[in-house]
Formats: sequence, structure tokens, C-alpha cells
Amino acid sequence: MTLTASHRPALAEEITDKLRGMIHSGEWPLQQRIPAEPELMATLGVSRGTLREAIKALAHSGMLEVRRGDGTYVRAVSEISGAAQRMYKEHTQEHILEVRIALDTQAARLAARHATAEDVDRLRSLLAVREEAWHAGDYPTWARADWDFHERLAQASGNPLLHELYVSFGGVFHNDLLKQQRKEGFNGLPREGHEELADAIEAHDEDAAVASVHRNLNSCAEWIRR
Repeated sequence: MTLTASHRPALAEEITDKLRGMIHSGEWPLQQRIPAEPELMATLGVSRGTLREAIKALAHSGMLEVRRGDGTYVRAVSEISGAAQRMYKEHTQEHILEVRIALDTQAARLAARHATAEDVDRLRSLLAVREEAWHAGDYPTWARADWDFHERLAQASGNPLLHELYVSFGGVFHNDLLKQQRKEGFNGLPREGHEELADAIEAHDEDAAVASVHRNLNSCAEWIRR
């Protein structure tokens, strides 16, 4: 059946929802290239024009990134994360850190209240990877483990919206860590906001968890100003 103009917007929205679902489900991982147009057209049973409308909509929301001559990549797992990543580019590191203080503080407080033994075990496992990578000079792995620790903490808060907002910091956080690592005298294994925080989470001590976050982020603020 030939699609008329009146049918196309509804179909494009349907295809947009299908592509969004593939991203949400993890079928298309972050930073990975999605299948080429011919494959998607065959899989979804749509025309090139309809597919491009759907991809354009998700690119506008920040979930996809179209790279000329290379393909289309997954940039964010949701519209919230995509919009946040675009906004981060428009603000200073100090502004981003101030927002992180608010999110980290609440994540730590809620995690101290809701975290399970499994959450604590995972946090400590990530800290072990972080320490081993730092001593081995494997800084990308160190930065990834550090970020994964904070992301898991946000997940342990039990608030899925807070977790989603926090995940949107991933790229910014990872790049900032690697920049700071190159500065002379940088301590890549602070206990504040890490081992100390894990101890507070395990003890379900909300005040100690928040205090540990503040000490860690105050230290981060000092490094940003250098």
C-alpha cells in the first residue's frame, strides 16, 4: 500500500517509538552504531523517508547522533539524558559540579536508606577494580570504575528518575576525571565519597553518607579551579 501524506506522520511516530524502545532495552548499546538504513528499512518494513523522519526525531531529542559518512550512533538512553548532555555543553564545569552536589547528596541519602547487601557488594567490587586500575596506570579503566561506582549508588537510591538524571552525567564525568588525572599531585583514590561512602551506605547512616559526598565534591571543586 502506498502511504499518503496523512498516514506518514502517524507511521513515523510509530517507528520512532520502536527505535526508542530498541535503545531503552539495550538492544542498541550506548556509543554504538545502529544498523544501516537498508537493514532497518527491511526489518521495520518502512520507506527510507519514514525511517529518516524517525531518526531525525530521535537525533533532535539527543538520543541519536548522525555522523556524516559514518552512520548513526546511540548517544543517550532517553530524551532526558539526551537533553541533559546537550545542556552540559553550554555550562561551565563549576555549574555542572553544583548540580552534581545536589544529585549526589540525595543519591547518597536514599542509598543509605534503601541499599541492599547486593548493592554494597557491587559498590565494593567496583572500588577494588578502581584501585587496581589506578595502581596499574590503566586510567581509562580507573575512570570507568569510578563512574560505575557513582552510577550504581544512584541506582541503589531506589529512585529511577534520579538514577536516569545521574546517568546523563556519564560522558562529562568520565572526561573530567581523565583531565584531572593528568594534573600533578592528583589523588585518584580518595576515600571520601568512595570507601568511606560505601561504609556509610552499609551502615545505613544517611548523615555520614551525605558528609562523605560533600568532602569528595569539595575536593573536586578545588581541582577544577586549578
